[in-house]
Amino acid sequence: MFYLLFVILELIWLTFIIECSPHNRRCYLGTLAAQVKNLIEKPKKLEDVLLADALPLAGHSIFFHETSCPSTINSISKKLPTAEPKKKKKNYGNYIELTARQACSVESAAFHNSKTNVYVLYASPRYQLPNITADPILSAVLSYKNVHLRNVNMWTYAATTPMYKWLKGGKLFKSSYVFSHVSDFLRYLTLWRWGGTYLDMDTIMLRSIENMPPNFVGAESTYYLAAGVMNFAPDGLGHKISKLCVSDFVRNFKGNNWANNGPGVITRVMRKICDTETIALMFDPKRCKGFYIFDRNIFYAISWEEWRDFFEPEKMEKTLGRIDHSYIAHLWNKISGDFPVKVGIKSAFTTMAANNCPHVYKAIINHFSHF
Repeated sequence: MFYLLFVILELIWLTFIIECSPHNRRCYLGTLAAQVKNLIEKPKKLEDVLLADALPLAGHSIFFHETSCPSTINSISKKLPTAEPKKKKKNYGNYIELTARQACSVESAAFHNSKTNVYVLYASPRYQLPNITADPILSAVLSYKNVHLRNVNMWTYAATTPMYKWLKGGKLFKSSYVFSHVSDFLRYLTLWRWGGTYLDMDTIMLRSIENMPPNFVGAESTYYLAAGVMNFAPDGLGHKISKLCVSDFVRNFKGNNWANNGPGVITRVMRKICDTETIALMFDPKRCKGFYIFDRNIFYAISWEEWRDFFEPEKMEKTLGRIDHSYIAHLWNKISGDFPVKVGIKSAFTTMAANNCPHVYKAIINHFSHF
């Protein structure tokens, strides 16, 4: 009863601020959900992660966050014959969408961790059109019973947490890197709420993490830890770390600094926990109170400066050799995302995709010319 009352009051507050909200905030407000009155068939809204029948299992779930703003209804009409938008008017249609590479990330996590539920949380509320399963990429991902697509309302998600008051202040939406910083906000909030595993959507899992320690992150370089792969227990040391991360995020947030609020947070927190500024010394879990910090070969064997090695055919064998002992490969989508990968050209990336997201890979080679 209390929670229902809170949700009602929250929706009233959201409606009040809608007209004075910048566009960046409007993107994430549930009250500005898909304007789909012109569609012949009405879409079904994704379940909210907090209101779904089955909640994530604390400490035993994998989370991805999709924080971009939606495409327009006009783009839906190109894919779905049931769409009939008015001409000369752009309506926002928040429909479910995953790029091929995002879908590969999600499938690889589900493929290697069959006992673990995998959640994709959409920060900008999304709808599922009646025939969305006709999308071969989504169909490939949803063929796994342990994959769940959910909406997440940031305000109700943050309610009763240390991040709620800060979120209502609006600083997040004035950031120069809103999508990235919303992702940073949600990853630490999710780990505070549930524990478990957070993964970036530009990763490919190469082997199961189900038997790994309950608390770990990975080093990205000799100077910084990375926030693209993190696993916290929902209680004990893991929850202590998540509380420190949430506190650091709120206290040190900088909207004009891309890395400060993601890798910067976990690096600062673990420097305190491990009582050292030197990353190499953090590899000893005893020094870090039982928290595991893995060297870069486990999750980030190929650095961001070397991102082309994933895609260049002549680098294939060498690159695959370098990730032979890795659990995850990070593709650095911020700089590699627009690099075209033609179907039929063999590379480390296409080899990883074929072996670790086989359903998505098959959908791509059967229906598209580029990955």
